[in-house]
Amino acid sequence: MTREQYILATQQNNLPRTEHPQLYPVGIYGWRKRCLYFFVLLLLVTMIVNLAMTIWILKVMNFTVDGMGNLRVTKKGIRLEGISEFLLPLYVKEIHSRKDSALVLQSDRNVTVNARNHMGQLTGQLTVGTEGAVFEHSVETPHIRADPSQDLKLESPTRSLIMEAPRGIQVSAAVGDIKATCRKELHLQSTEGEIFLNANSIRLGNLPVGSLSSPSSPSSSTTRQTIYELCVCPNGKLYLSPAGAGSTCQSSSNICLWS
Repeated sequence: MTREQYILATQQNNLPRTEHPQLYPVGIYGWRKRCLYFFVLLLLVTMIVNLAMTIWILKVMNFTVDGMGNLRVTKKGIRLEGISEFLLPLYVKEIHSRKDSALVLQSDRNVTVNARNHMGQLTGQLTVGTEGAVFEHSVETPHIRADPSQDLKLESPTRSLIMEAPRGIQVSAAVGDIKATCRKELHLQSTEGEIFLNANSIRLGNLPVGSLSSPSSPSSSTTRQTIYELCVCPNGKLYLSPAGAGSTCQSSSNICLWS
């Protein structure tokens, strides 16, 4: 290369370039940008819907700083007003209603109340169903009554029924009858006092009619006997004897002999 050629080549390399540098854009463009805006808008709509649902639930359930709905948390415990439904067992120390209203427990089948000791053993049970109230053990109450125009029935299907009181037991029916029935024997016993029957008329039905077992007894009259004498055997059994001029009660009556 000649000197002139070298100088010419060097001058061409030192000349300033007039061309603009190529710029590369940085960011999200096209369909990616539209998808991003769509997801941001969807997230914003979801947040608004969730906020609206939360406000609606708080309004419907009546959430306050004291509780929720009819449930109020007080210093003495929990206060529940209105009708409530429990699907699982409820363990509480005390349940009582307001002073001016009654406490109602309602179930489609039976309402069972159990009492247990500190070891978890069942000590008492009360079951209220369609046939009445069933008590597992003894019951202590100052008053038992039926609803108006309804009958009151005390029954023990397989065991005995015992009523005890230190001062007395009073059974009264203001406008109706009192009926006591049993399968075998009905005992009225007073250890220190007496049994007093006070009524305008006292009727003893289905009493057996006795007759003298002695062959010297008078023959029965052909007329129908309408008057009888009430007799008592030595063992206390009552029977009827045809009335006569004198007493016809004899200890040798067939009723006393076979009783």
